[in-house]
Amino acid sequence: MSEVLGEVSIGKREVYSGRVVHLDVHEVRLPNGQVTKRELVTHPGAVAIVPIDMDGNVLMVRQFRFAAGRHLLEIPAGTLEKGEDPDVCAVRELREETGMRPDKIEKIGGLFVAPGYTTEYIHLYYATELSDDPLPQDDDEAISVQRISLAEALRLIETGEITDGKSITGLLRVARRLGV
Repeated sequence: MSEVLGEVSIGKREVYSGRVVHLDVHEVRLPNGQVTKRELVTHPGAVAIVPIDMDGNVLMVRQFRFAAGRHLLEIPAGTLEKGEDPDVCAVRELREETGMRPDKIEKIGGLFVAPGYTTEYIHLYYATELSDDPLPQDDDEAISVQRISLAEALRLIETGEITDGKSITGLLRVARRLGV
């Protein structure tokens, strides 16, 4: 970003420090010299994976999301542990959430979740050649795995059943790559 257009933090107050996120209020100087405040949620980052099985189905997970107040259908995903390589995290999360290990996994980009207030960046992956190799699920998750065709997943984006950004972005990138 250009120095001319950037904002400079000139002070910071910690409001909350939790297990996954931290909230700070920064005092920033704008390019025009004015001073204002920015609330910033710091997040360690995450991974999300579009796993496609040998039959061409996407392995999706359905789980209750407290912030959304309902169950969501999503691609498998998870938070990076401190110092964890995203490539390693992607394989671990896929094994935890679906019980499958990919023999082929490829990074397909990423996205900032909400750059107006959080640092969270999700690394996106495309995984194939899946084989059974489960890891225990996290204690605080209740996940069910659903296999659906990529075409059906795209239809569920259009009808509004798949609504989270990481899943929409990952599915659309893989669909484009595969010409679906």
